[in-house]
Amino acid sequence: MSIDVSEIGEIPAVWTRRHLLGLEELSAEELVCVLDAAVMFKEATGGCRQKLSVLAGRTCANLFFEASTRTRTSFALAARRLGADALDFSASGSSLSKGETFIDTAKNIEAMGIDVVVVRHRTPGTPHLLAQQLDCSVVNAGDGPHEHPTQGLLDIMTIREHRRELAGLTVALVGDISHSRTARSNIWGLKRLGAHVIVCGPSTLVSRRWEELGVEVSYNLDDILPRCDVLNLLRIQFERQSTRPFPSVREYAHLYAMNRERLARAKDDIMILAPGPINRGVEITPDVADGPQSVILEQVTNGLAIRMAVLWLVCGANLRL
Repeated sequence: MSIDVSEIGEIPAVWTRRHLLGLEELSAEELVCVLDAAVMFKEATGGCRQKLSVLAGRTCANLFFEASTRTRTSFALAARRLGADALDFSASGSSLSKGETFIDTAKNIEAMGIDVVVVRHRTPGTPHLLAQQLDCSVVNAGDGPHEHPTQGLLDIMTIREHRRELAGLTVALVGDISHSRTARSNIWGLKRLGAHVIVCGPSTLVSRRWEELGVEVSYNLDDILPRCDVLNLLRIQFERQSTRPFPSVREYAHLYAMNRERLARAKDDIMILAPGPINRGVEITPDVADGPQSVILEQVTNGLAIRMAVLWLVCGANLRL
């Protein structure tokens, strides 16, 4: 069922970008613009369940060269919720196996009348390269360990819904910081909006060089826990590691998993986030993942709202809806 869109106005003047390649390059005003647009779409569609027609006639293509559940599905749903057509491209079985280059593949898909390409690739900088080669808009859905801007935005949106303001909050990113594109996007966005960020994990996964980005580095979750307003628990990305960064998964869980005992020592209103997929019993125990402090499923819903906002914004400045 489509709903009335008379309350959806023009794209805000502060947003002039054709692409969303990362949060590092966005100002605080641009971040707030995306967040406010996401709230608008979430409210206008009854929690992202109903359809609008603001992008009718547009086509969005998902070019995913790495596995994905939440990001790929929500971008496709976001396009359809806005009235656009959604095209899903799979690298397996494509002409890439015949020797076609990545750029040629993208250009051929664009030639079919595509307005937005959403790309995930294992190589950092891939979306930036596409933005130089294509005339359509490009949205980064994760480029290796570099950035995952919409994940960072949905995490921030979820925190803002509960706490109103980011300024003054202490947010800890716990886990595999070294390989996490989510950590990088969160750091850029959270710091720009005034939060204090702590990165925490084993020394093999958390270098002191992160301090150069203006964040606090810790190797002891129990030490920082009483100060934290928000914990964002990041998955250990074994698929990106050539060697095991700690003796055993059991030891990692003992030192860094958020469990019932740690929750009892945290602030009463602490928020527990996890970008997913979660490994129950590794970075978080089931009772915490499914408990009242967890907002993990809210993150998923907000991911749809954020991706609706991003597609709307990049599809054209000054487009009257």
